[in-house]
This record gives sequence, C-alpha cells and structure tokens, in this order.
Amino acid sequence: MKSVFTATLAAAIITGAAAFADGHANNPKVGGAEMFPSKNIVENAVNSPIHTTLVAAVTAAGLVDTLSSEGPFTVFAPTDEAFGALPAGTVETLVKPENKETLTKILTAHVVAGNIMAADLVKAIKASPNGFYHFQTVSGDTLSAQLTPHGSVFIFDESSNAYKVSAADVKQSNGVIDVIDGVLIPK
Repeated sequence: MKSVFTATLAAAIITGAAAFADGHANNPKVGGAEMFPSKNIVENAVNSPIHTTLVAAVTAAGLVDTLSSEGPFTVFAPTDEAFGALPAGTVETLVKPENKETLTKILTAHVVAGNIMAADLVKAIKASPNGFYHFQTVSGDTLSAQLTPHGSVFIFDESSNAYKVSAADVKQSNGVIDVIDGVLIPK
C-alpha cells in the first residue's frame, strides 16, 4: 500500500513539475481553451471558442491592432451567447462596413484603460457609498459595477443593463479580460 502511494505521489510531482516547466500549470481556461498570459488580448480571444463573434466584430471594427498593442487594457468580453441574445440581425447589421462607427463605439464601451483586477474592483465597490463603482471606458462611456450579496460582480451599462462577470482576471500580456454574459450598449 505504501509503495502504491509513493509511486502515485511521485507521478503527481513529476506531472506537476512538467506542467510548471511548460508554463501551463495555472493558465485559466475560457470556453475550454487555455489562455496564456504571454499572449495579448486578441491572440487569446482568437483561441476562445466562446468569443468568435467578438473576434469577428473586433476585426470588422478595425480594432485588432489597438487591442494587440501594449495597453494595458481591461476588456469586458461578451460571449457568443451574449451576442446571440441581441435582437435577430443585430450582429449581422453591425459588422457591415457602413456601420463601423457604431460597432466601434459599442466595442470600445467594453474596454477600460489600465488593468482592473477583480479584488480592486470589489474593493472600489465596497468603498462606494451607494454600492456602485463608476468608471469610464475608452469610448468615453460610463460603466458601473455592483457586488451582489452572494459575491458576484455585475457590470451595468449606461442603459442600466446589468451583466454578470462569469470569469475574472484572465491575464494577458497587455491587460486583463473579464468574461461577461451580455453586450454592453452605450447611450
């Protein structure tokens, strides 16, 4: 029995050491795809199977170079399901070249200059007298964050739509991604 335990423990240590050496030990997964802190926001988003619509929209808006740049940026990244919840035909209309300005406005309303880590966001919410922390996006719009009694963070757009942060602090070489379950719409 002792030799089985020792062999199992040794195998676990070797496997853990190999994963650490490869740099894969603690990389978070988004949609089942591993996210690498050495890759930028666009490089990781391209590999996320739940962000194909976001990647297509970023490409159509001409924001690939911006979101690949040094940053840092915090991106509240809506999933494909979030885009799918928009009225029928919305995404198809927005990605048309004649709607590039509107699409850019919507996408940049999901981006904040700097790294906003979950612990800092929660601390700011708790320090706020009304339970809402307000911050500005690169589009000039205001987002608000609120903490629920169960510890979930919700992001509100200027139209009072609220979406849950389902994955926080996904570190990138040029910032951080927080996955949200809705599309933030600026006024």
